[in-house]
Amino acid sequence: MFDKSTWIRLPRNVLVGHGVIEQTAAAVDDLHLRGRPLLVTSPTPRQIAGDRLAAQFEERGDDPATVTIEEASFESVQQVIDAAREVDAGYLVGVGGGKAIDIAKMASEDRGVGFVSVPTAASHDGIVSGRGSIAEGDTRHSVAAEPPLAVVADTEILAEAPWRLTTAGCADIISNYTAVRDWELAKRLKNVEYSEYGGALSRMTAEMLVQNAGSIKRGLEESAWVVVKALVSSGVAMSIAGTSRPASGAEHLFSHKLDQLVPDAALHGHQVGVGSIMVEYLHSGEHGEWVDVRDALATIGAPTTAAELGIDEETVIEALTTAHEIRDRYTILGDGMSEEAAREAASVTGVI
Repeated sequence: MFDKSTWIRLPRNVLVGHGVIEQTAAAVDDLHLRGRPLLVTSPTPRQIAGDRLAAQFEERGDDPATVTIEEASFESVQQVIDAAREVDAGYLVGVGGGKAIDIAKMASEDRGVGFVSVPTAASHDGIVSGRGSIAEGDTRHSVAAEPPLAVVADTEILAEAPWRLTTAGCADIISNYTAVRDWELAKRLKNVEYSEYGGALSRMTAEMLVQNAGSIKRGLEESAWVVVKALVSSGVAMSIAGTSRPASGAEHLFSHKLDQLVPDAALHGHQVGVGSIMVEYLHSGEHGEWVDVRDALATIGAPTTAAELGIDEETVIEALTTAHEIRDRYTILGDGMSEEAAREAASVTGVI
């Protein structure tokens, strides 16, 4: 008897384009969200978009409240939960990059209220996914959370964000290439459940960025359009699959290990991008498609070497040889690489 079932939670409304931030209140109306909105933001995004949104809700008589967080931590999540309880928030609006949006989605999950994502930088696929990433000491936790009911991505704002954040978002998407390879490998070797739809969507999104990297230009609003739509697709792939597997493989384990060894040395997207070069080499060999991955990253201006990440060579080797310990997720790293194999992978690909 067939008894398989799944519950796919996707955004109902995705608004992408020039000036769409002015339609945020309309998107909320379309979702039939009621009650007082709580805007969750951080200092710079508040100046860029948060105060504008607060004024937009104020004009409607919604009496918005705002909480400004300084760091992505479980203490900040609790701060937002407490603020939502205090103002009896009917729904939350995350305004900013990954930090504010991840915290807002986790707080909305705890409070059982709706959540709207308003990114001010296209830095990673967390703007639409149902997972939040929070650091605790030298460990980074990936936590299941409430995905947004709506995403409002204003390309005018995104195009003005620091270019390194946009290149980090591109690198995060390109790294899906190796994440799906690892997922397929885990299915073959460990019988891990695999979603053909989720895998295909994630792979297609990564391949589109690799093939069109030359069209991603600094200050070009159309580039922001391409990148944010790719980030949305990546988040949807995770929702379809019911796991972060479509966008998280050995390259993410490598990045998480770097976070432990050298916290805040580089952006998440840049770290997984460099990781994906080496992981693709491990999958396809010296003459494989790792060259395409590396060249695409270089074309958009994302780091491709340890030096460009600002991380020394020995730290890269240590991260490669110990990344498999980060979590119980089977990847091409298996039960660990030898130092000799790690040096070969990093050297052949030019990472060190």
